[in-house]
Amino acid sequence: MRRPAINISPGERVARVLLGGAGAVIGLVLLASAASAVTVLLELLLVLAGLDLVVTGALGFCPLYKQLGQVPRQLREQP
Repeated sequence: MRRPAINISPGERVARVLLGGAGAVIGLVLLASAASAVTVLLELLLVLAGLDLVVTGALGFCPLYKQLGQVPRQLREQP
């Protein structure tokens, strides 16, 4: 399996990992004290979104950026 090309800038990668990790941890803490089904669902979505940010930040690849054709200025080839 070939690794996808990096399409996220280094600064954004760090921010994604840090914010995603914080979101996942906070979601898990809130999930432990959830009372209703709606809050459990929303907190589970927070955990999943956090994990998504961690994974995309660690890999340096965002499928949505690829589909939209977005390339950070730092990663563009200079002529």
